[in-house]
Amino acid sequence: MHRVDLSGPGISRREMLCRCANGLGGLALASLLADKFASAAMGATLPDASPLSPRTPHYEPKAKSVIFLFMDGGPSQMDTFDPKPRLTKESGQKIPLQTPTTVFNITDKIFGSPFQFRRYGGCGAEVSELFPHVAACVDDLVIIRSMVADHSEHTAANYFMHSGSGFQGRPSMGAWVTYGLGSESRNLPGFIVLESGLIPPGGLDLFGSGFLPATFQGTLFRKGAQPIADVKPREERVELQAEKLKLLRRLNQGVLGRFGEVSEIEATISNYELAFRMQAEVPDLLQIEGESEATRKLYGLDEPDTREFGLQCLLARRMVERGVRFVELLPPFRQGLDRWDQHGSLEKGHRINARAVDQPIAALLKDLKSHGLLNQTLVVWGG
Repeated sequence: MHRVDLSGPGISRREMLCRCANGLGGLALASLLADKFASAAMGATLPDASPLSPRTPHYEPKAKSVIFLFMDGGPSQMDTFDPKPRLTKESGQKIPLQTPTTVFNITDKIFGSPFQFRRYGGCGAEVSELFPHVAACVDDLVIIRSMVADHSEHTAANYFMHSGSGFQGRPSMGAWVTYGLGSESRNLPGFIVLESGLIPPGGLDLFGSGFLPATFQGTLFRKGAQPIADVKPREERVELQAEKLKLLRRLNQGVLGRFGEVSEIEATISNYELAFRMQAEVPDLLQIEGESEATRKLYGLDEPDTREFGLQCLLARRMVERGVRFVELLPPFRQGLDRWDQHGSLEKGHRINARAVDQPIAALLKDLKSHGLLNQTLVVWGG
């Protein structure tokens, strides 16, 4: 097969990509190539050809950003926000109906919730004792008790929760929202996932773009001092890095001139340029020293039980403040404790899990409200 030389003599375009990438490679390669067909259809609506540019929806939006607080493992509804008085009343009695035989049916007895509920706020909604801080914000909440699911196995259930399908390969919520609305931020990805030490069953496909262009998949921010690999440039001077990007764009413009519009090339360059801008934006985003002592206390950053998720919630506020469209948070990982999936020691496990997230979630709601962001941010809690 005849090989076409796309870049002229001396150095191949592939080699130039590798040499110029340096510190940008790990970032850009996460979302390099868009699906040509979808990109072409979408590109007609984008004046600057950037797939992440903000777009006008079909209807007037009530929210600009989404923060998804995903509770991996699935908190039980009757122990959190959906009290079942009859379960409590008949706890210990034999179940009066036929139940399907599964590996989980180790008893035929009714088990009532060990937690007390009480009414809060002007709305009088009932909330478990597990969430006293969130309960104080109950008048700002909508508690939906009508949701059902067809999947009891974790991987399929996680796919269903994130994409509406129990099978791998569909676009995630974050991908759809970012695809439909773009992002308000030029210097950060439109869809960010704040990882906490353990990826839920289903893996990274939970945050994937499926058949949508790869640009819309979630960008993982890992816990620790370096949340994104290779964000620190290897060049000593930023001017040198900028010159490399200019050279790379000129090389690609030559390819476009010879072969016409190639959406993959534009997507590649767009992601390299985003990664370049992130080098300045990400360190500033993570610098929380400028936050007040009152804010640190609000989120519980000085307490061991709430520090990890509190930091994630604070970062989520800072992200939507900067125009990130969709932020997903994962619950803290505790060694020896399955997150929200208590097959045993339910009371102990739920108390530990709730203590880690209750104060930070309430802090996020209050902080968003004080910054004028709550009325334009959809905060979703579930698992």
